[in-house]
Amino acid sequence: MIDWNPLLITFKLASITTILLLVISIPLAYWLANTRSKIKPVAETLVSMPLVLPPTVIGFYMLLALSPSNAFGSWLDEWLGLRLVFSFEGLVLGSLIYSLPFMVHPIQAGFANLSPSLKHASYVMGKSKFLTLTKVLLPNMKPSLITGIILAFAHTIGEFGVVLMIGGNLSGKTRVASIAIYDEVESLNYGAANTYSMILFGITFLILMMVYLINGGYFKKWNGND
Repeated sequence: MIDWNPLLITFKLASITTILLLVISIPLAYWLANTRSKIKPVAETLVSMPLVLPPTVIGFYMLLALSPSNAFGSWLDEWLGLRLVFSFEGLVLGSLIYSLPFMVHPIQAGFANLSPSLKHASYVMGKSKFLTLTKVLLPNMKPSLITGIILAFAHTIGEFGVVLMIGGNLSGKTRVASIAIYDEVESLNYGAANTYSMILFGITFLILMMVYLINGGYFKKWNGND
């Protein structure tokens, strides 16, 4: 009998992470796409680091930083009552860092590809920067937003190293599907491992297909609009 908790925790983690990343990434991507600051290369490098760093490296340093035995982790525990190591909240924080570039890069590209005339016309009409962003720019880059959302969600589903390092393997709490697969393989329970794997494979396949369908304009073609 398969334990559905790892899958439920996985999709809960992916959903919360994606929502938070969208809120964080829109202003960050807007700044990266428009700034001429000298620190832009540093900021872009930091955002992109999770693409090349082994997940265990990120997880290890987060584990050290958030541990109650270290200054920052001790401060979080004593003053805010937060113990993020081996907790679901810790998984969310680790996922935010690990999946950040998968949300920021598509949205940054979307902002960079917009015509400057859209923004200038909005300002001429008296709209504020916030209204220009929410009512003019974002509606004109929906494919980039959808791509970022889908990629961040899919990437979070497949996490292993980061969530294992910072969350451990607590059943019903931090044991996500990728860790469950590893456990089942170690126990030579290939049937359960195959079930978890096939579910994740199927969902990830459908998610990524949506990216290509949306960006390729296939939905418009099917509706007769092209």
